[in-house]
Amino acid sequence: MKKFFTKVLLAFVAIISFSVVSFHETDAHAASFTSVYQTAKNYLGTPYVYGATGPTSFDCSGFTSYVYKKAAKVTLPRTAQAQYNKYDHVSAKTAEKGDLVFFGASKLSISHVGMYIGNGKMIDAQNRGVVIEKINAPWWNAVGYAHVTDLD
Repeated sequence: MKKFFTKVLLAFVAIISFSVVSFHETDAHAASFTSVYQTAKNYLGTPYVYGATGPTSFDCSGFTSYVYKKAAKVTLPRTAQAQYNKYDHVSAKTAEKGDLVFFGASKLSISHVGMYIGNGKMIDAQNRGVVIEKINAPWWNAVGYAHVTDLD
């Protein structure tokens, strides 16, 4: 009888645990581009500091990581190169609002990341702080885009 109650208790704990995990996974995908973008816009003008992860200063990948964690509960890798390496790449033509856009000398030398916001623009943290700017600026060499998560 004791074994039976132990098995029932363990089954109950397992069901509750799976429910909690499923809820958190669903919750991460329930974020909208509007909420992610609004979170990012809240930091416009925040200063750039190399290695900073927010919220009072950011570097580029610290900014994208912070925004996705806060607004969508998605944890991104720490560096721009690691973010580029982790996610599925998409073309500029198929990039969606909220996708990441990467810059550098090549796919093996990513030095900057921003978040695509549509109409050829991104929001990013760079030497002027957090700004909205064109992706095709003369000082950037766009290497590619990556899709982090589906946004509503």
